Amino acid sequence: MSDLFGEAAPAATATDRAPAPAPADDPSRPLADRLRPRTVADVVGQDHLLGADGPLRQMLDAGRLASLVFWGPPGCGKTTIARLLADHVDLHFEPLSAVFSGVADLRKVFHAARDRRARQGRGTLLFVDEIHRFNRAQQDGFLPYVEDGTVVLVGATTENPSFELNAALLSRMRVFVLRRLDDAGLERLLARAEAAMGASLPLTDAARTSLRAMADGDGRYLLTLAEALFALAQAAPGGPAGMAPLDPEGLAQVAQRRAPVYDKDREEHYNLISALHKSLRGSDTDAALYWFARMLHGGEDPAYILRRLTRFAVEDVGLADPAAVEQAIAAWETYDRLGSPEGDLAIAQLVVYLGTAPKSNAAYVAFKGAQKAARQTGSLMPPMHILNAPTTLMKDLGYSAGYRYDHDAEDGFSGQDYFPEGMARVRFYDPPERGFEREVRKRLAYWDKLRAKRQGEG
Repeated sequence: MSDLFGEAAPAATATDRAPAPAPADDPSRPLADRLRPRTVADVVGQDHLLGADGPLRQMLDAGRLASLVFWGPPGCGKTTIARLLADHVDLHFEPLSAVFSGVADLRKVFHAARDRRARQGRGTLLFVDEIHRFNRAQQDGFLPYVEDGTVVLVGATTENPSFELNAALLSRMRVFVLRRLDDAGLERLLARAEAAMGASLPLTDAARTSLRAMADGDGRYLLTLAEALFALAQAAPGGPAGMAPLDPEGLAQVAQRRAPVYDKDREEHYNLISALHKSLRGSDTDAALYWFARMLHGGEDPAYILRRLTRFAVEDVGLADPAAVEQAIAAWETYDRLGSPEGDLAIAQLVVYLGTAPKSNAAYVAFKGAQKAARQTGSLMPPMHILNAPTTLMKDLGYSAGYRYDHDAEDGFSGQDYFPEGMARVRFYDPPERGFEREVRKRLAYWDKLRAKRQGEG
């Protein structure tokens, strides 16, 4: 394996190393930083990894740490956990951000890690925040140092590692999914903040609930909001004791809700459209409206939503309600004329229509079956009797011979065979007993009966 980062760089000096952290009780540090957990047991919201039976806990109990990827939303503790893991197994902790670091920084880290292991017999945990921002070639450069144990690599990312990390690096690391903090976890953080500040937040119970909702699962953001509220209370006339608790409306005036986690070309984009599509398929109209609203709130392009809803009308409603696709096109045209926010209601109406419509994917399944048969049967010719014969030669060869014009047949149905010669008849389209297709099924059954009769007579 070639070494992208080279072998000639000098070992990192003392000036290259991160400064020692300020004391935990330093009031100049942000509250979120002062309240970072000191032990693994202090971590909030990640019991599925760090609980008694969690895989990370089992690694720590064994005293051996593998290279890892932490995948999770902002403010769930990725950096903190990495630092605590290093302390627990006595590894030197070396943090880097892929946003601000390049090849030169990585070269220094790798050479310092080799020197540290040779001189002190101590390993290095290299924590790379936003690891997905390194390009594929840079990611390949980690491989020799991970393989020979120069570093234990812990990467943090908010993006799906399956898409953002190359396969070679990903195969050498274990992926752990960190969860956004739930309401109970956020409340535990608020209690810690109040204990550290020696005061209660100036909030009513309802406003406290709103504060947790504002954080949207981000513990760091919650503590930032809490710190601002403590400062507001301190600056009030008469100090904290002289400030009346804020209600939800008052809180909204002094604090801003965290922007929702949503990126129109990333993981959350596909997660939410999948949730919308599957809610509609399951005829859960209320859930579908919720996911539609979430996508709009996240800044999704309504034209993309309309395109996917139109696809749903064809794929999942189909001929159970032939008007569904007409409703989709009408909603699309209405939105094009009105734009947002007025046109958003047309999309919401379409969501309700599709959610409450009878569902059928029979046409979709039929098309897939026909495509498969077309690939398997190659270049079979149509039967001679349904080929046109515009020339005398073609007539002499038997083109169109024996063709029966259906409109002239009894019941307007000749029952002749339209499949290629040598290919057995296949039933691709099998409509269910739902919606309009209940009537279609009756027609097909009637024609099947007539076809058997006509072909028997022939």
